[in-house]
Amino acid sequence: MQNTKNIIGITTTVPSEVLLAAGYTPLDLNNIFINHPDPGQLVRNAERAGFPLNTCAWIKGLYSVCMEYHINTVLCVTTGDCSNTSMLMEVLKMRGVTTIPFAYPDYPNVDKMQTALEGLADKLGTDLAAAEQIRLQLINCRTTARELDRLTWEENRISGMENHYWLVSSSDFNQNAKQYHLDVQNLIANAMQRRRYNTDELRLAFIGVPPVYGKDLYPFLEQNGGRVVYNEIQHQFAMLSDSATLAQQYSDYTYPYGIDGRIHAIENEIERRGIDGVIHYVQAFCHRAIGDIIFRNRLSLPILTIEGNTEFGLTQPLKTRLEAFIDMMAQIRLKSQAVN
Repeated sequence: MQNTKNIIGITTTVPSEVLLAAGYTPLDLNNIFINHPDPGQLVRNAERAGFPLNTCAWIKGLYSVCMEYHINTVLCVTTGDCSNTSMLMEVLKMRGVTTIPFAYPDYPNVDKMQTALEGLADKLGTDLAAAEQIRLQLINCRTTARELDRLTWEENRISGMENHYWLVSSSDFNQNAKQYHLDVQNLIANAMQRRRYNTDELRLAFIGVPPVYGKDLYPFLEQNGGRVVYNEIQHQFAMLSDSATLAQQYSDYTYPYGIDGRIHAIENEIERRGIDGVIHYVQAFCHRAIGDIIFRNRLSLPILTIEGNTEFGLTQPLKTRLEAFIDMMAQIRLKSQAVN
């Protein structure tokens, strides 16, 4: 990791354009945690520091990343993400970390978002004119990520894991937007030379926060006849839609707001991508897990809800559930083909 002097840790996707305009480098603490050689040890470190066992593993991981890598400043999203972030912010302050709160509006509204962005820019010593220039500079990154996403579902050239990794990495562009753009371009070039995925595979949507066992999950699904062609939250992180302003861009971003906006976006992608079934990931001890009730009520496709906590690989019971879900969808497809 580079020198932490000009780094601002972020607890989720934030208006990184404002941070960059102020001369800081955003660092997504989640990505550092989950890609750590031993994320379980980071969780245990936080528990030894006093974090309760029934606290989300991600919150524990964020804390320990800050301690291990000596992150001096953290931008904490207090509204629109995790209900535990406010208290994490208090603990970090006690440990000597400078914390900057940022709250998304209660609902998507360009004027309210404009006010929130202006407040953040003022705190960081910049202005929105400079942040808008950064937004324009990042269009190449987002356009390339959009092409990677299209190649996942439309041309069947990109794996679910590749889609997950590069879209989720757009939260901070791996701390180097130019290198991120080059890396995604190289992946696309390589993907165009390799064999397409089998079009008979079951096409899956993955909704919910990124999973703690993603490195195992996506390859396992593909080994068993299913492939994720839509990663909901990762897709939102990447902000692939064209937006006229920064305030519009972060108003179109569905994750911080009510579940209706998320469901509308999911339904659109289900139809566009020809999805056969949905996997809903929930994190243990997370308030967002309650949303599963609504997803099951509103989405018409088969849904498998899976939970993660501190198991950073797939357990055998979870593998069995995933296999059974894929088998069930395969049977549904066969019956549908027979009828038609």
